[in-house]
Formats: sequence, C-alpha cells, structure tokens
Amino acid sequence: MLAPLLRPETIPLRRVLISANTRIATVYFVEAGIVSITSDAPSGRVEIGLLGREALVGAAAVLLDDDRSPYTHFVQAAGHTLAVDVLDLRAEIERRPALRRLLHRYIQTQYVQTAQTAFTNARGGTPIRLARWLLMCHDRSESDEITVTQEFMSLMLGVERPGVTMALRTLEKDGLIAKSRGRVQIIDRERLLDLAGDGYGLAETEYARLIEGADDPEAR
Repeated sequence: MLAPLLRPETIPLRRVLISANTRIATVYFVEAGIVSITSDAPSGRVEIGLLGREALVGAAAVLLDDDRSPYTHFVQAAGHTLAVDVLDLRAEIERRPALRRLLHRYIQTQYVQTAQTAFTNARGGTPIRLARWLLMCHDRSESDEITVTQEFMSLMLGVERPGVTMALRTLEKDGLIAKSRGRVQIIDRERLLDLAGDGYGLAETEYARLIEGADDPEAR
C-alpha cells in the first residue's frame, strides 16, 4: 500500500536525516545502514537511540501528531532507505487502521530501547555499555565487521576516549572482538551477550513480540 509513495535514497556516512527542533517533512524506512539518535548539548553529544533495518526514522514525532524532534538523527553507517513524505504517510495512516496499529507498535519498541539505554548507563560500567552497543550495531550490520572509530564510540557512549580504549583492549584480550584502525570485528557474540547481561535483550524481545508477532492474536 505504501510502495507507490516510497522513494529509494542512498544515505551517506554522517548525513543528517532529521535535525533537532526542525520541522520534519520526510521520514525514512531504513533498508541498510545505521542511524544514531543523539542528544546534542553544549556539554557534548550522547547517543540515545540506535536504528537500522527495523526502523522508521522520525516515527515517534510524526505519528504522535508532532512535527519535530529535539534530537538529531544522523547516519552512523552508510546504506539506503525508502523515504516517504510525512503528509503522504499520515494520509495512509488515516485510511488504514492496520498500518496505524503497526507503526504505533514500532514507537513502543523505540521507547523500550531508550529506557534500556538509560538502565544500562545507570547500572553498567564501560565494558558492559560497549558490549551492548556493539551487539546492537552487529544486529544492524551486514557482516561481523563494524566500521567505527574509538573517538566516535566515546561520543556515542558518553565516555571519555581512554575509557573506551581500555574497554576495547579488555574485550580483545578476552577474545570477544578484534580491533584495527577504524574497525571492530565481532569474534564471540555469545560471550558479548554474557557481558552485556540485562542491558541487552529486552528491547529486542519486545520488537519480536510487537512487530514480528503482530499477526499472532496472543501477541495483541
């Protein structure tokens, strides 16, 4: 039903899809790539959400009858999307209750992810936070290799770069990852899961229940 309205677009690295506090005219279904949602303050930038091929970028503001977000949405890993004008999407949502229900379910999954980020930041040290973040990037990547710099990781996690460096060394020494300049390769996902603990898994389970299980009456 949406296919005639969708425009394929390439999203290069660091492209800003949605600027903070700016009217949103277009939203994006991610087909490949990773988009970060960040809170940008005078004290620095911190990531509060991580979106990939499961995502509609800009969903919460647009579908809850707002026209902007206080957060920046930018491309962390290049890829491609299907873009749709906000007015067209809203018109289809009004005509099709099933589409509205599905997209509202997706908004709930985003809320859960953000809450889990807050939980992990409050309860977990840098290695745990880093393990969760790498797992989330791995979920949204096409391979076991993630292109990312230590400087970028420190910004996204809200941790000083030396702390990220030490955490990476620990993970590499324990055989969970291999790192090189600008890249991290996932070696042992199961042990990364063990390290991330309660920080990872709840948001992913809720996505499976609400979206992948949307046609199951028991999931309603």
